[in-house]
Amino acid sequence: MKNILTFSMLILFLGGCKQEDKEKLKVMPYPNMVSLYRGSFSFDGGVNIIYSDVALKSPVAIFKNKLAEIGDFIDPTSKNTILIVLEPSQDAIEEAYKLVIESDKIVLSASHPSGIFYGLMTIWQSIKFSQTNSIPCGLISDKPRFEYRGFMLDESRNFFGKDKVLEIIELMSLFKLNTFHWHLTDSPGWRIEIKAYPNLTTIGAKGNHSDSDAPALFYTKEDIKEIVAYAADRFVTIIPEIDMPGHADAANRAYPVFSVGGNGKTANFTFNPGKEGTYGYLSTILKEVSSLFPSEYIHLGGDEVNMGNQGWNKNEDVKRLMQEAGLKTPKDVEFYFLERMADSVSAMGKKVAGWDEMAESNISKEKLLIYWWRHDKPELLDNALSRKYSVVLCPRIPLYFDFVQHDSHENGRRWDGFGTVNDVYSYPDATHTFTKEETNLINGIQGNLWTERFDSEKWVDFMMFPRILALSESAWTEIENKDFERFQSVLPSIQDYLDDRNIYYFNTLNDNLTPEPDFIKD
Repeated sequence: MKNILTFSMLILFLGGCKQEDKEKLKVMPYPNMVSLYRGSFSFDGGVNIIYSDVALKSPVAIFKNKLAEIGDFIDPTSKNTILIVLEPSQDAIEEAYKLVIESDKIVLSASHPSGIFYGLMTIWQSIKFSQTNSIPCGLISDKPRFEYRGFMLDESRNFFGKDKVLEIIELMSLFKLNTFHWHLTDSPGWRIEIKAYPNLTTIGAKGNHSDSDAPALFYTKEDIKEIVAYAADRFVTIIPEIDMPGHADAANRAYPVFSVGGNGKTANFTFNPGKEGTYGYLSTILKEVSSLFPSEYIHLGGDEVNMGNQGWNKNEDVKRLMQEAGLKTPKDVEFYFLERMADSVSAMGKKVAGWDEMAESNISKEKLLIYWWRHDKPELLDNALSRKYSVVLCPRIPLYFDFVQHDSHENGRRWDGFGTVNDVYSYPDATHTFTKEETNLINGIQGNLWTERFDSEKWVDFMMFPRILALSESAWTEIENKDFERFQSVLPSIQDYLDDRNIYYFNTLNDNLTPEPDFIKD
């Protein structure tokens, strides 16, 4: 559009409106600046969507498809219009957007297609969850609190498949979460096709957490390309995790030549850091992974290595490495390994993401994103921040969604507590006070779902909802704009939507508690 009106000019059109303080949008996460007025823009008489920039084709198509789920609203002849424009902004945040809503016109502007997408989702949510096919007149100027707003799914322990992953990504995007951390390899199973090493899937993909003889299940390269493209259309970045040097049993079953671990059940827990061929083997794997995922990061895990590295002290390859490189302890060997793999990832034009154990390594802060997960060890978070690492907050309590969410629940973890929906909603402000410098290092927050105890889609849904909704608002909405009572007031409408999609959830609003899905008790 050549003649684009600025946001401030558009405000003038609303000069005759009176503010309705009591009226609230039914939107989640809640926008960070909302000023509503009497009147509304109705979709019932049809709407004409106008845009000219080809970069907006995909966001608009997704929006139209979502509208079609509600009703037949699109009418190119309608005088009611939604004008969508890309325009330069002084705001450096690409995901920011602005809405001016009049009774016969909505103007949505942003500097980047992602901002347009989120503005469209705000419009869609407002009519869907209000169940009135209308959006109140007013002004919305919105941008996210955190750059990184994530959810992690573990598919090594139990595999859920392409359709479920696509559904999760779509739901994330509807509620403005933008990062899907995909835990694809671990001890129970290897879930990603690697052409250079076919045994990783023919052998390594067999089994799951409860059945080591289960058929091989994994994602082909074509599956991953489809999922990555689907996520990109919804502005969701996928960060793959290829766990190393620990949690490597599945890979080591496939290629035992690169294995050395602990004792007994942990004999194949780690890759062999003393064998030079290990580094070439893993670099080849990571090159294939890198080619599939455009993400800035590849997550290398790097956690819990001490659970299964007792064999390192006896292995001749490792002993030789320690002597040649002047390494005195297994921890030194661990960090030597991780630093070399970080260099390999850097040579691919990527950066490394890793669990908080990596913050003790010598990987430069420019190459590493730390995920703080050990809630009982706040000193590890302090250490990461003091060393100027960028950090994603994902502590077990309250952001591990494999922990139970109600005291009556039986299937799920507990650790001197668990994470209720209110706990997630209150995070991180209820437990942390950061300096301005530390705040600048916090990239965002993430909910994690490990799946040892959850082997069905119904269980995944139950453990995600409603906590992932609370996560979305904690990640997007500034603390001064959060309101748990308002959050709860929107839940019934969202639960109706989840019911329509056959998504099972824990109803935190009902005294007759939602029953847990069936599970096998130990």
